[in-house]
Amino acid sequence: MPDDFYSGSNWQQSSGPIVNVEVHESDVWPVDDNAAAAKDVLADGLHPVVAVGGRTAADGRPTNVTGVVMKYVAGRTTALGIVGLNIAEGMIVRQYVANILDYSALDYETAPVVGQPVYVDDSASLSAGVTLSMASEQAAGLLNPQAGVLWYCQDEMANSEMGGPRIYDTFDHTLADTLVEQEYCILLTPIGHLS
Repeated sequence: MPDDFYSGSNWQQSSGPIVNVEVHESDVWPVDDNAAAAKDVLADGLHPVVAVGGRTAADGRPTNVTGVVMKYVAGRTTALGIVGLNIAEGMIVRQYVANILDYSALDYETAPVVGQPVYVDDSASLSAGVTLSMASEQAAGLLNPQAGVLWYCQDEMANSEMGGPRIYDTFDHTLADTLVEQEYCILLTPIGHLS
């Protein structure tokens, strides 16, 4: 189980596109004190996918802009920290994703597929280091903003027919019918949840 946001040299699975914007830390969730559960403190070198804006339906939660943290600069207080986000559609990043589909029915995805939507999720059910799930809606009926879709990782794609070493890819196995938080690559589509 993850206990930290994704870092390391292989979190970035594509070199672009890049559209950098800066936002105040206090407007970014679900990290630090802007989450239902104790999430990791933002730090330069950690790369969670987050949402920007209000966390209630009245504040536009379902259509929040989403993006991946590229840089973090702490301020004199937590509220003054500056977060550099890449909000470009088409960037591919490695992230932890929870397989929950429906909180009220406790329904879990056991056979994820390429292109399956993933959402920024601030549920207390998710571990520290996990800001994404497959649930479009919270148990309280709040819609989650869509962050992107499941995609192939560069090093986890079946390529044996092309002379490569891998026979199986990320999506060739099933998950347990319970909460599983594991690594996937996410093709970012930071347009929010419009349905």
